[in-house]
Amino acid sequence: MKLDIDVINRDPNSINDHVKVAFEDVLAEPDGGHSFSCVWKGAYCCFCTCKRFYYNLFAIIGGLPMAMVWGIIYAFVNFYQVWLITPCMRIYIINCGCCQKFYSACIQCYMQPVYEAMSYCFSNIRVTTLTG
Repeated sequence: MKLDIDVINRDPNSINDHVKVAFEDVLAEPDGGHSFSCVWKGAYCCFCTCKRFYYNLFAIIGGLPMAMVWGIIYAFVNFYQVWLITPCMRIYIINCGCCQKFYSACIQCYMQPVYEAMSYCFSNIRVTTLTG
């Protein structure tokens, strides 16, 4: 178990780039429709503070239980992959190998001679065009 985690870069694989939301991504005033600077600065402070506070509140309330739920789900996924899916796939691959050998032997014994005989029968056919 890795206990020395990076508390600075918490998304090193950038899996949550789609939820990086800044004030400028949500609120924007077009030219010709600007509020007072104090309102705009206050809205910025209010947005950022509320976003940070409520995210931390939700993380405190739901973060540990959700981490536990996701840990259980991924433990189950690992379990059934290791103990169910992989052995079943291995059996399937082994049986496919046997079926492939049987099918190949049937084709080589029964179909290949027929098709070779037919190819010899049709090998002397010549197609010519009459120009007239």
